[in-house]
Amino acid sequence: MRMTFATYNIHRCTGWDGRYDPERIIGVLRELDADVIALQEVNSRAHEGLELLNWFAQETKLRAIAGPTLLRHTEHYGNAVLTRCTEQEIRRVDLSQPGREPRGAIDLDLQCDDGHLQVIATHLGLKPAERRVQVQRLLERFGTKHCILMGDLNEWFLWGRPLRWIKALFGDTPALPTFPAVCPVFALDRIWIRPPGTLIQMDVHRSDLARRASDHLPLKAIIEL
Repeated sequence: MRMTFATYNIHRCTGWDGRYDPERIIGVLRELDADVIALQEVNSRAHEGLELLNWFAQETKLRAIAGPTLLRHTEHYGNAVLTRCTEQEIRRVDLSQPGREPRGAIDLDLQCDDGHLQVIATHLGLKPAERRVQVQRLLERFGTKHCILMGDLNEWFLWGRPLRWIKALFGDTPALPTFPAVCPVFALDRIWIRPPGTLIQMDVHRSDLARRASDHLPLKAIIEL
């Protein structure tokens, strides 16, 4: 069974031109046509009469799973997952560190046709010490089934300890630049897959629309279970 996974930091639907335009994000999501999409920097403001994530789900015909990390009276903000699969269990993980922006992850058990897999979607912190703690906590959560770790890891240093720890569990995965969208240099957005050998293809989605819609480009992987 082949499946497509993607991770995409939508930057609150604001592109490099400074324009807030969720319609562009919807266009990119349709281009991706993925079975599971991890989203970061999703806010809850309304669009077309619906809360933004629900509108994404309606327009893409995918299930929506919210993982807000910052709760406000005016709007919420954080992670989300869109998927064609059926969620069996949802665990929302608080990865926040004292004095830093709240961070978290969505830990899912999914059933996709006859396949079962664990997916953790996350957006890690900006400080190296912060990411070290967060990665250790996430790696402790993985079981023995098919596993996917994806999201905006914010890891600028390819030789840093967090990536070495992830590689020890998942093996090597291509580090493809996704940021900044107009001329990507840094591989901040990553998809890690276990067991090794299930990855068929991994690419950065480089459409003209994706370059305009956010400050990150989406990362897309095809795997075979």
